[in-house]
Amino acid sequence: MNRSRTPVAVALGAVLALLALLVLAGCSVGSSDDAMGGESMAETMDGTVEGADMGAPEMADEAAGGGMDSSSAFLSDGDMADGDVAVQDRAADVVDAASAEEGAQQASIISTGTVSLRADDVGDARFEVQKVVDRVGGQVTDSETRTDDDGAVRTARLVLRVPSAEFTETMDALEKVADLEASSTTSEDVTTQVVDTNVRIRVQRQSIARIEQLLDRAGSIRDIVAVERQLTDREARLNSLLRQQAYLADQTSLSTITVHLQRHRVDEPGQTEPEDDDGFLAGLSAGWAALGTVAVGLATVAGALLPFLGVALVLGLPGWLLVRGAVRRRRTEGPAEPAGPAGPSAGEPLLEG
Repeated sequence: MNRSRTPVAVALGAVLALLALLVLAGCSVGSSDDAMGGESMAETMDGTVEGADMGAPEMADEAAGGGMDSSSAFLSDGDMADGDVAVQDRAADVVDAASAEEGAQQASIISTGTVSLRADDVGDARFEVQKVVDRVGGQVTDSETRTDDDGAVRTARLVLRVPSAEFTETMDALEKVADLEASSTTSEDVTTQVVDTNVRIRVQRQSIARIEQLLDRAGSIRDIVAVERQLTDREARLNSLLRQQAYLADQTSLSTITVHLQRHRVDEPGQTEPEDDDGFLAGLSAGWAALGTVAVGLATVAGALLPFLGVALVLGLPGWLLVRGAVRRRRTEGPAEPAGPAGPSAGEPLLEG
């Protein structure tokens, strides 16, 4: 009886061993597939980052390829065809939109100018510059002034921001504010850069939306970490593009003009005294100037003494009147002079001896 059970036990053991081998083989294959899937996704996500630095058509192609490969990591074989067609359609839409936008985009020009002026009164010239800026709807973003020892404005520097459509008119008006010494303008066409930045922003936003979808479908820690890393990189690139877009919009909508104001030089014609100090006219001018100086000095002395004269009259006049009255009374009430010896009368003879 023991001999009849021996072949059955051997057969049963062989079957169990075969099943164990099959189970171990299936586990190893599953783990290999998961590892390969994670590595494939990581490589795919790394590859799509390079598309952020490409132009509009290249970015659309890269977006189509990257989206298809990344989606294939989570989609089944039956959904891959529909996903590929949808991604390719989005890429074609991006290219068509970029081409249409570039064709319809108006010229984006960054204009800057510099004006140097000289005037007898820098303060008045600065006020006239402010009037020009207010008329065109601009603003003064920076201002710097310097004064001399007397407090008068000697130099001024103004940085103006005016609408780009009024740039030429503003330059012409500023050149007429005072005596023009120098004027220069520069213009830079950034239309292509504006269009390219707008398309990059659009593609980055679509890429972020796709990565967020992949993040929802991620089933392993490795996939989640890879997707979040790429999402962070894409968001940083999008923020950088948005800052660049804002800068271009500011520079193309408002032009910058720098105005320098200075007083006329002392040695300019009409600003100096006659150089000839000899001759009749020079002497007459010098004498007249000296007379004016003396007159001014006397007037100054008179003005300084006038308060004291008033006080002297108020206090001295009553005192003088009292002294004068006392002197008169003394002369009136004084003793009479004694009479001398009476002389002989007319009828009496003179005595001799």
